[in-house]
Parts: sequence; C-alpha cells; structure tokens
Amino acid sequence: MKILESAENYLETILVLKKKLGYVRSVDIANELNFSKPSVSVAMRNLRENEYIRVSETGAIELTAKGRDVAEKIYERHTFISQWLMRLGVDEKTALEDACRIEHVISSQSFEAIRRHAQGALGEKDPTALSR
Repeated sequence: MKILESAENYLETILVLKKKLGYVRSVDIANELNFSKPSVSVAMRNLRENEYIRVSETGAIELTAKGRDVAEKIYERHTFISQWLMRLGVDEKTALEDACRIEHVISSQSFEAIRRHAQGALGEKDPTALSR
C-alpha cells in the first residue's frame, strides 16, 4: 500500500524532532508544522492504526520499524536533493522547498541514478557524502 505524502511528512517530522528534542509529542509536531492540534491528532491516530508509530501513555510518540524506514528514506532524499540543488547554485530557500516536493514523487530508481551521477561528478567516494 502506498503511503500518502502527508503521512510521509509527518513521519519525517517525527524523525527530525526526535533527533532535535530527544522526544516527540503531538504538540511538538503541531508547532513544527504550524498545523492545528486536532489535525495532528487525527494524523497520529491514522499513523498509529497503520502501525507507523506508537504512542505511550504519557503521549510520547515513537516510530515503529515500519515508520522509521519510511521516515529515513524521505529524510535522506530531502537532505540529498536540497544539498545537491544548493551545490548547483540554487538558493537555500528554493532548494529546501523543491526538495520537499521532489522527495515524495521521485522513484527509488531515479533517486539512486541521480545520487550516483551527482556523487560521481563531484568525485565523492562515500555514497552518503551528499546526504550529510
């Protein structure tokens, strides 16, 4: 089953907030994305029902293995594409906005081909060099 772009965004946000804050609550997601708390609550229920996240009794949100896989894939794409665009001369704001759109629609095959080409052109030996 294909996961919706909005769900991918939520999972990526949970991953980023966990790295930044060490914990994630619905209110943190609402603040980060500038969404209403009720909208985030509905999204978290859907992610929980589809086994992408777990929510503790204290309200802490954790990614499941399934959710982490999706979040890490989207985050890697976002990071790589935005850095690649900036290296090509695109301003940071535009690169981040474009990467946010591209990361959801590009196929795995096309992303890997672009990454191989970009890293080869830059002489990168480490396959994750542009992703960091």
